[in-house]
Amino acid sequence: MKAHNRESQANMTPQKALEFLKEGNKRFMNNLMSNRNLLQQANETVNGQWPFATILSCIDSRTSAELIFDQGLGDIFSVRIAGNIVNTDILGSMEFACKVAGSKLIVVLGHSKCGAVKGACDHVEMGNLTELLSKIQPAVYEEKITTTERNSNNSTFVENVSEINVKRSVKNILERSSILKQMFDNGEIGIVGAMHNLETGEVVFY
Repeated sequence: MKAHNRESQANMTPQKALEFLKEGNKRFMNNLMSNRNLLQQANETVNGQWPFATILSCIDSRTSAELIFDQGLGDIFSVRIAGNIVNTDILGSMEFACKVAGSKLIVVLGHSKCGAVKGACDHVEMGNLTELLSKIQPAVYEEKITTTERNSNNSTFVENVSEINVKRSVKNILERSSILKQMFDNGEIGIVGAMHNLETGEVVFY
């Protein structure tokens, strides 16, 4: 399978980009990954890159976007940070990916059993991690369903907070980046949240 090029990116729509990711995730779940010559893809993209999607995901070692969506070199921009939170540097990276480099879709990808979310649920404070987890705290407080055992021992509470956190990140992107908001409103890009189930490999899009 060849890497994406200028023409394939130009012909890509946000909906088609989403379908590409869904199809790739199905291949991953069924262990039917596409046959790629990564060295060839590296050579094909040495003078330029035309990724069709940008994935904001957690640093968790089990949720690599390239693997769970079965994508190769030059196919996607991968932005990774604990808890898939949004900050100014990440917004700038996304603006580059979409406005400058032509990416057509942004996915905020959370995952089950997220350690960063668990830390926020337990109100952990430790060095610089304290500030990062504070960006997840609003999702903890926004979860109103759980009335008892509102901590990491309650797996349902953790998953509820993870889902809210993803949706808040999507909202933050649109509220904090006028560039991405305008592109979204004009139909140039799509922005969607999703959750990756570590046990099944399935990615569910919102």
